[in-house]
Amino acid sequence: MAIPSKDSPMYELMQHYAQPGSVVWIGLRTASRQPMKEVEEAYAHLGTGLEGDRYKGKPESKRQITLIQAEHLAAVGSYLGTGTIDPLLTRRNIVVNGINLLALKDKRFRIGDAELEYTGECHPCSRMEENLGYGGYNAMRQHGGITARVITEGKVRIGDSIVVV
Repeated sequence: MAIPSKDSPMYELMQHYAQPGSVVWIGLRTASRQPMKEVEEAYAHLGTGLEGDRYKGKPESKRQITLIQAEHLAAVGSYLGTGTIDPLLTRRNIVVNGINLLALKDKRFRIGDAELEYTGECHPCSRMEENLGYGGYNAMRQHGGITARVITEGKVRIGDSIVVV
């Protein structure tokens, strides 16, 4: 969808958020095909991502940090008939609740001390079938969250608010 012009009523509607979201879980992918490490906080480095995450250090990447909605973990579990899924299985860095991540398209947002910029949707990969079981890939479609890059570095902690800049 194209971004409406700034004088459009639709543009104005797209600036409204009912509430800030909040961080409920943080995980680091320490190595390829290894279990994620759950942490209480992580340091987001300018232009590279979270300290301790295997993707940190790739400044050209649009996928420095991945985020998913807690509400989608329940939806994906419903599609699989398993109940809410463990965030470790999604291989996303940050789980949030209370805000629609797709509404952050073309926006910058602050989480804790860090400022991030939306860079795209985080589409599922074949690992979802492996991690979630038969049908996992399709269950995650349109529920995989978003990718972001670090604009201002700082700590991100469980309980931090997500606020549009």
